[in-house]
Amino acid sequence: MPTPTTLTQSTLRVPIPAADGRLQRLLAGLVHQHGVPAAQLVVTDGGRTDSVTAGEITAAAKVPAGSITKAFTAAVAMLLVADGDLDPDDPLGEHLDGLGPQVGRPTVAQVLSHTGGLPAALGAAADGGSARRYLRACRDAGLVQPPGVGFSYSNVGYVLTGYVVEAITGMSWWEAVETLLLDELGIDAAFVVEPGARRRAGAHVSGHAVHAATGRARPVAQTLTAAEAAAGALALSAEDLAAFGSMFCGGDGPLPADLAERMGRPVPGAEPFGLADSWGLGLAGYRGADADWTGHDGTADGTSCHLRIDAGHGRVVALTTTGNTGAALWTDLVAALRAEGLPVGDYELPSGLDRAARPAADLTGHYTNGDLEYQVDVRADGGAVLVVDGEVYPELALLRDGSFSVREPATGRRIIGGRFLTDPATGTVSAMQAGGRVARRRRRAS
Repeated sequence: MPTPTTLTQSTLRVPIPAADGRLQRLLAGLVHQHGVPAAQLVVTDGGRTDSVTAGEITAAAKVPAGSITKAFTAAVAMLLVADGDLDPDDPLGEHLDGLGPQVGRPTVAQVLSHTGGLPAALGAAADGGSARRYLRACRDAGLVQPPGVGFSYSNVGYVLTGYVVEAITGMSWWEAVETLLLDELGIDAAFVVEPGARRRAGAHVSGHAVHAATGRARPVAQTLTAAEAAAGALALSAEDLAAFGSMFCGGDGPLPADLAERMGRPVPGAEPFGLADSWGLGLAGYRGADADWTGHDGTADGTSCHLRIDAGHGRVVALTTTGNTGAALWTDLVAALRAEGLPVGDYELPSGLDRAARPAADLTGHYTNGDLEYQVDVRADGGAVLVVDGEVYPELALLRDGSFSVREPATGRRIIGGRFLTDPATGTVSAMQAGGRVARRRRRAS
């Protein structure tokens, strides 16, 4: 891993977290603008770290971090690699019985980079609190695409990684992530769901559903199941996220530098369209103005959390928010930090959202990934909508290279919804990639 750059006096600039309170005012203004009840922000830049909060929250409060949990699960897996107990090229079936020959084929490295071909999620049939039941559901669901063919974001892959950790260590995933990683980083463990589906009162702050028109925020409960813990159960403060990020910048931490670097190294063929510029073994990659950054985003029920790491310059940005509009706040925060001279890496969406074209009627149909269903409905007047498990995203419009934009229901913003994928053999649309997940087009029965 590259060592942090040493800044000489001639090149040193005053970073945004200066003593004049600019960072605090920036966060407070964005929290008010986006109706987010509370947020935490930590910025490390130029050798200095500043931690600020806005709204009714303390710096130590734990916020449901959603999919950022996956980066921690990946780090635990890489710790087992460091100890010689696991090889990234091991097939899942080598450590987990009951997956069958098809689902047992993806390797640990493919699963960590979301190129294992596993479905995004499984339904209620997989949540019985039993590893055997979950593995059986995985076997029955099969693969979305062959392992190694391309990127398809999968919670299932990280749940299975958690089971691999349990099989090797003899500990539960909760015990392993706390003992092997969190304790070593000085992070107090907190989870949104614990073994046996327990939910400990006061373990974390509440997320909120923010009404775009009125700005009112309504508390929402966390619904993650115990079976999915390894993919999204951690509750973390921004300071916790920054401590994890510092491990990749040569800071204190249990993960060897070469494996920390490998977690963010782009995997060939992993094209996470709509999410990031690249993906490694647990960390996404984002282009910055002067460096490539790594990190992860996470959305839980009513929360949005973000982590960015520039290992070469020792820079970390960590944000937690307690509202479902936190992703829009993050976008504005990145722009503000860049304007102040901190070139935070982030995924740049395709341009020209206002120059999109009406889609062709033949795109109408159902697209599925495991139990997740997308429906495209192109009406006779040329208008089109995308329906994701019953939630309607209006005004679907085509952009270049088959990508498409929609209106975000919560905010009304026009966002990238995904892209349509064609079959090289026939030239017809055979799938879509939305939210990084590949959903295969379901053909009508003849």
